[in-house]
Amino acid sequence: LGECGLTFFAAPRLAEELEPGFPGSLDGAPAMLPTRATAMRRSLERWFDALDVRPRVVAEFDDQALLMVFAPDELGFFAAPSVIGDEVGDRYGAVPFGETEECRERFFAITAERKLKHPAVAAITEAARSSLFG
Repeated sequence: LGECGLTFFAAPRLAEELEPGFPGSLDGAPAMLPTRATAMRRSLERWFDALDVRPRVVAEFDDQALLMVFAPDELGFFAAPSVIGDEVGDRYGAVPFGETEECRERFFAITAERKLKHPAVAAITEAARSSLFG
C-alpha cells in the first residue's frame, strides 16, 4: 500500500528534553521499543548503530496499540509510523520531537487472489494509497 518514515514521540516533558540534539539525544535515553522480532525494531537498531546511539530500553512491546497506552507516561520515547503521527499526538497525548526517513515502515494488503477483485478490498487499498501515502 505504501511506506513512510518514523516519527519519535514522548510525553511532553521528555520530548522537550530530547528534541535538542536529536538524534544524538537518544543516546542513553529511556526507550519503549517494539520487540526484536519486528521489522521496525530491526530498522531502528540498524539506524541507532549507524549513529552510534544506544538508547536504554525500558520496555518492549509486541503490540503497537499496547505501547500507545503507555505513551502519556514518562517511561520513555517511542517511534511510530509518520503517516499516523497526528493521530498519535491527538489520541495519546504524546509529543513528536524528531523523525527519520532512514527507517521505513511498510504497509501491505495481503489477499489470496493475485488481483484485487473484491470491491471492498479494492476500495480500502485505493483509499490507503491515495489518502495516506498519496
